[in-house]
Amino acid sequence: MSLYNYSTKTFTINGRTYSPPNAPTAVICIDGCADEYLSTSMAHGCMPNCLRLSAEGYRGMVRGALPSFTNVNNCAVVTGLPPSETGIGGNFIIDHETGEEVMTNSSKYLRKPTILAEASKSGRKVAMVTAKDKLRELLTKDMHGIAFSSEKAAEATLEVNGIENVEKLIGAAPPIYSGEASLYVLRAGVDLIRRGISDFCYLTLTDFMQHKYAPSAPESLEFYSGIDRYIGLLMDLGVVIGITADHGMNAKCLADGSPNVIFLESELRKEFGDGIQVICPITDPYVVHHGALGSAVTVYLQDILLRDSIADWLIRHDGITEVYNREIAAIKLQLPSDRIGDLFVLSGRDVVLGRSPEYHDLTMLEDTLRSHGGRYEEMVPMLLSRKLNCNYSAKASADPRNFDIFDFVCNGGN
Repeated sequence: MSLYNYSTKTFTINGRTYSPPNAPTAVICIDGCADEYLSTSMAHGCMPNCLRLSAEGYRGMVRGALPSFTNVNNCAVVTGLPPSETGIGGNFIIDHETGEEVMTNSSKYLRKPTILAEASKSGRKVAMVTAKDKLRELLTKDMHGIAFSSEKAAEATLEVNGIENVEKLIGAAPPIYSGEASLYVLRAGVDLIRRGISDFCYLTLTDFMQHKYAPSAPESLEFYSGIDRYIGLLMDLGVVIGITADHGMNAKCLADGSPNVIFLESELRKEFGDGIQVICPITDPYVVHHGALGSAVTVYLQDILLRDSIADWLIRHDGITEVYNREIAAIKLQLPSDRIGDLFVLSGRDVVLGRSPEYHDLTMLEDTLRSHGGRYEEMVPMLLSRKLNCNYSAKASADPRNFDIFDFVCNGGN
């Protein structure tokens, strides 16, 4: 590996200049990784490699993008920009051009070019490996390189994914509803770098385990031990590593363990009549994870004159913590104003927001509801394998964002 010539050509994208290190590079997004998962696993001795990485490099907290959902934050990470610039303010939106409710799983919704695409143009061998296939095409807009998911690894082709025979190379892909789906992504990253197939990787996992298990659960400790094992292998290969998360995770349940849900569309229509539509931007194909229940929703109104009255009613509602009109949400939460409703609503740490009891099939949920989307899942960890230089040490002490991770990895090391 030491004899390989890594491109250190700088490139500029979305207003930032990146200087890739003369070494293989990997940014890892541990989906749903509240810092408690790392702290608890380290305290139990399950993550010695992460502990060493933190001691030799850097460990701190960064602020993610709101709403704290997967598509929103992954798009922010690969562009280095907030949702107001990427155009991705939820997994699920109303397309203003068609009026239809759609999932933002296509790169046609991404308004900015990506760091991955620009790195591939600068001479790096780029690979983007994701657990959920919903992110694959979205995050690799105009990218030349390898892009596949553990979910559909068996279907990868040279034409579509830049690689074939993935299962022969890495092993049989596991079910998407498993911790192994995430570990497969990391295994792929290790293999691609070890074989010299890639030298600039974005590896983004799935939050099935975090939705299912609390940080101290034996299953979580075993899962994070598996993550740590692959981090250790990357360290052994001399990889410059950056680790962050798209969002945290919290239990959203009542004392009896049942989901703590406010069915907001039902309650609003009961109070103010028809003509109110609630969109749950957490909605995606993986209903076993969360049942399309999260801690942020956007509200569309037929009668805009009701907006102030509804906002006042909402902010007084127990369990709702923040309410913004479209204009203020665009400014304060850095959201794309044309892809949110007339009101944007966030709920408490243990509360989720939904549309109506009929809309959400809660029989699909397994065990206690754990979810995300609001302010209480906004702060996430950032770990770097290199010590920070003076400029980036100061930046880390200010208000760093999870979408600064490529900047820190490429430009922040001593």
